[in-house]
Amino acid sequence: MKERGILKNLFDEKEAQEFVAKYPTIPPELALRIYTSRLIGRDPHLVLHGGGNTSVKMKMKNIVGEEREVLYVKGSGRDLATMEPSGFVGLELAPLQKLQRLSQLTDDEMENQLQIHKITFSSPDPSVEALLHAFLPSRYVDHTHADSILILTNQKDGDDLLREALGEKVGILPYLTPGIHLAQGVLELYEQNPRMEAIVVIHHGIFTFSQDAKTSYERMIEYVNKAKTFIEERTRRKVFGTPRLDLSSPKDFPSSVARFNQAVRGACAFRKSDGRLRRFYVETRNAPDLIKASLMREARELCSSGVLTPDHVTRTKNLWAYVEGIPEEDPILQQRVKEIVDSYQAGYDQYFEIQVRAKKIEREKLDSYPRVFLVAGAGIFALGYTRKAARIAADIAEHTLRAKLQANAFGVYAPIAESHVFDMEYWPLQQKKVGRPSSLPLEGQVAVVTGGGGAIGLGVADRLLAAGAAVVISDIDEPHLHKVHSILTKKYDASLVEQLIFDVTDYGAVEKAFGEISRRLGGIDILVPNAGKAHVAKVEDLDPEKFDQVIAVNLKGTFNVIKASVPIFKRQGMGGNIVVISSKNVLDPGAAFGAYSASKAGAHQISKIAALELAEWGVRVNLVNPDAVFGDEEVPSKLWELVGPERMKSRGLDPQGLREYYRQRNLLKAQVTAEHVGNAVVFFASEGTPTTGATLPVDGGIPSAFPR
Repeated sequence: MKERGILKNLFDEKEAQEFVAKYPTIPPELALRIYTSRLIGRDPHLVLHGGGNTSVKMKMKNIVGEEREVLYVKGSGRDLATMEPSGFVGLELAPLQKLQRLSQLTDDEMENQLQIHKITFSSPDPSVEALLHAFLPSRYVDHTHADSILILTNQKDGDDLLREALGEKVGILPYLTPGIHLAQGVLELYEQNPRMEAIVVIHHGIFTFSQDAKTSYERMIEYVNKAKTFIEERTRRKVFGTPRLDLSSPKDFPSSVARFNQAVRGACAFRKSDGRLRRFYVETRNAPDLIKASLMREARELCSSGVLTPDHVTRTKNLWAYVEGIPEEDPILQQRVKEIVDSYQAGYDQYFEIQVRAKKIEREKLDSYPRVFLVAGAGIFALGYTRKAARIAADIAEHTLRAKLQANAFGVYAPIAESHVFDMEYWPLQQKKVGRPSSLPLEGQVAVVTGGGGAIGLGVADRLLAAGAAVVISDIDEPHLHKVHSILTKKYDASLVEQLIFDVTDYGAVEKAFGEISRRLGGIDILVPNAGKAHVAKVEDLDPEKFDQVIAVNLKGTFNVIKASVPIFKRQGMGGNIVVISSKNVLDPGAAFGAYSASKAGAHQISKIAALELAEWGVRVNLVNPDAVFGDEEVPSKLWELVGPERMKSRGLDPQGLREYYRQRNLLKAQVTAEHVGNAVVFFASEGTPTTGATLPVDGGIPSAFPR
């Protein structure tokens, strides 16, 4: 929170004691540690997404009643804003403090020492700065990458500015790679003046410490505010940057952002060693001040001046890509993006070779694709293998850009040496914070499921999410759509489930919705046309208006969403999958069901035509023919709610009897579920076979509906 540009001290004694009472099974010292950690974590001006770390030292008894000193330090990569007791790892303090005597300690041995001195084997990996927390004698230690502190450290005369801004009770230390040397450097500086209240490490951040949680936290707020005030006083009425009059924001801003996202996803997708295509999600930041910065003459320089702190490099890489606007013609857009990405990769490869040669080491090169684009007139575009990673990169980039603008208005921004950045980027302990890539077959993909408020829509979305995709469910039935969304977000990461209301019979609405999906997530990889409508009537009784309504949803709706997806697949240039939820009735129609059967047959045919036409772009179009998918009480099938009563009446069956009737009539005597349909969709979308134009029955085996 901010008050007139100053961070607010959020510590509340009553709230702190209530927090202690909330966790009666853990020591009060640790409960207070969690409380102040959350206070720090909730302010993005201090830390972002797993950045920073905190610790507390206390005496505890082991299983045989022996008292010992224990260090509780934040687990690596855990988010301070949402810390729980499980987010901290307890370490035996005495053995770690003995490491102060060592002149060298390899990363492997440091990690080994941290692991073997855990007091609970199942606790998370400790922060990479655990030794620093262990060596400092204060009971509580807080560490942040506060924007205002980094603005001062990243100045050519940063040492002098920090002393002037923060005063004599703050120690200043040159940049050292986290680990034994940084921990020893901080301890040595502290021992020179045990009365100091904080230590700033150049290009790294600030550490505050005390014997109690409140004081350590309040010192963090105090010194960060001193830095903020110092900067604001020096930059008052100062403006950095010169606008380029030859550049402006695109006329159709929403459409241009969507198109750029699609093009950049395609340019940055790459094949892994196992042949699988690795895709990115895209997150955008388009605040007015960010767009203004993108239109400056200095924009390219802002992209090439590096990270605020090496800790950010694993999220954003060191340099950004700069794009001079978004062309209106797709071929020019794709060519421009490809050239920029190719140039970026060449530069990254050169940086890697220079560093490994200079350091005389061997490292496996990470992918060389940019993570952040600054686009003139459009703002920040950030990429990530997961939606969370894309959001983290975007948040860091947003803070970085604003900090650089302020730093340049203040003085002369000094980039961090590439050698330091490389050390952090390729430090195995830092890479652990990012996590290993998932083996899920659809990770990185965006799936759109129409008719998402029904039973089959739920089953398909569920299986796509389980396979790793981000899923957008759509429907015109708002209550049913919200219900399905609620079910899915309770089971899966909520950031991977989006809902959107639009009418598939309105092509303009479909185009607009697909643009919104592309702005939110980057594009579309899997399209599942599933929206459907049924009507029961013999041909002689069929109302032409009702017939038109069914045709509009089932046939025209399928046509609309396929047609609207084609430009997206082409801009992305990395293939894709359309899996149409068709029907057993296409091959085996029933009496009094002509409107439904005819419309589904038409949709089936247009889908096969699409398979013929889209193959040259690597887009596969396949169909799934389900039968007798009833859903459940929570999310029933709308089709069976319509046709079920008449069929129960004609056969003298109750609801359960009707389900049993349809189970018994198929060859496998199987109850067909929505999840079975979803499994078929995942099969096609996973591209385990080179298949397009195929029809896969999911009906338990109905001989008269066999495709032929």
